[in-house]
Amino acid sequence: MNGNKWIRQIHRWLAIAFTVAALVVTVAVATQEEPPAVVYLSPLPPLALLLLTGLYLFALPYTAKRRAARRP
Repeated sequence: MNGNKWIRQIHRWLAIAFTVAALVVTVAVATQEEPPAVVYLSPLPPLALLLLTGLYLFALPYTAKRRAARRP
């Protein structure tokens, strides 16, 4: 598997992790009166990594076009 496929796979798993974390926060808020701040912050690490991998995947077509234009 090349690097781009790994990044896509990581991005998919991060999306699952973010969804689970968001559901955990929703359940915690619904069941507890005042959940700890850690519960609210738990979706942020997967979200930050999703941002990085998403930006990379977004830029791939543009960098590929640029590389192809440089080749003779």
